Amino acid sequence: MARLRRKACIALFLFTLFIFGTMMGLRTLKPSDGFSDLAPGLELMPFGEQSERRSVSNEVISHPQTTVNSPDQTKVYYDLHIFYYMWYGNPKFDNNYIHWDHVMVPHWDPKISASYPKGRHSPPEDIGSSFYPELGPYSSKDPEVLEEHMKQLRAAAIGVLVLSWYPPGTADENGESVEDLVPLILDAALRYNIKVAFHIQPYKGRDDRTLHDNIKYIIDNFGSHAAFYRYKTSTSKSLPLFYIYDSYLTPPESWANLLTLTGTHSIRNTPYDAVFIGLLVEEGHKHDILTGGFDGIYTYFASNGFSFGSSHQNWKSIKSYCDTNNLMFIPSVGPGYIDTSIRPWNNHNTRNRVNGKYYETALQAALTVRPEIVSITSFNEWHEGTQIEKSTPKKTATHLYLDYLPHQPDLYLVLTRKWAEHFNKEKEQWLM
Repeated sequence: MARLRRKACIALFLFTLFIFGTMMGLRTLKPSDGFSDLAPGLELMPFGEQSERRSVSNEVISHPQTTVNSPDQTKVYYDLHIFYYMWYGNPKFDNNYIHWDHVMVPHWDPKISASYPKGRHSPPEDIGSSFYPELGPYSSKDPEVLEEHMKQLRAAAIGVLVLSWYPPGTADENGESVEDLVPLILDAALRYNIKVAFHIQPYKGRDDRTLHDNIKYIIDNFGSHAAFYRYKTSTSKSLPLFYIYDSYLTPPESWANLLTLTGTHSIRNTPYDAVFIGLLVEEGHKHDILTGGFDGIYTYFASNGFSFGSSHQNWKSIKSYCDTNNLMFIPSVGPGYIDTSIRPWNNHNTRNRVNGKYYETALQAALTVRPEIVSITSFNEWHEGTQIEKSTPKKTATHLYLDYLPHQPDLYLVLTRKWAEHFNKEKEQWLM
């Protein structure tokens, strides 16, 4: 009897361990309630044995192209926006690596920070990303790279590139000013029938008055370009659309001076009027966005559960709030999240891609709330592992990069086109 009890205890322990392991695996996906079903006709890519696969190759591997079974491979959809970064550099075009050599950001608690590596990455073998781009550590100034990016965006059916933007002469703390690239990006986008909107970053000193200057500069310099994105409002106005990152850093009362009709230096009903989309991180930000005079809300972050805004389960209530207050809701979806190459202590916010299932779950969650526009984080934010740009398997003497295997490098472009087409078919049904 004692032996039977011992065997029963061992079996119970192993079963408990199995359940615990399963729950931890599901935690990385974090699907929202009611969003587990895939869109009709969009079969999930088969799972591999691991949620993320690392390469065992020493070299960059090329793969045959995967084609999408679509009647028109050149069609793009202007209700699908994607965040794009032009901050990368390499020695050939920029005299040194920019952003690929990203510093490893220390944790704010010195005791925790002491347990993690410090310093910078050393390209080309060691880059600030958990994945490795098929194009290698490229320069955003390389015309061939820019052309390839536009081809990939069109392959994914994405109609609007949302350009991360800093005012002339400024940049993020790891980059350099790249304002001279904006005309080149507009010209390249035009060749592929893609439009360009602007994602205004929180540079030092940004407030309602400096944003007014920014909007005036952008519209005066780029507003007449054929690739400059304009959104048709319900009143049939054709207005530029701007995403304002970290909008919560400025008090809503200050934004109201610029964005409401009665503001002290209102931009409304002037040649510089536009559609302004504020970032919702915490739940209370929705009230600030409304008070500040914004026209809509976006959520940006690709890590489901990281914030109130990025949690799929909250999108229904956010959409309801927006509908009640005449705001646009633009949910942001992403293929996964991993930023431990630059924030090595942030593993708890990693969201595994699960061979595309995480992305499809997010897309289904977005479509469930019937948005007018869906945004994607991102095309090429490699530091945070949210890119849908082509990635390739790579192993070096010191690094083993994640990849998209067993699928092709264009897996997320293929999935994006499938869902873009489904999104637009669904919208036709919503309007019937």
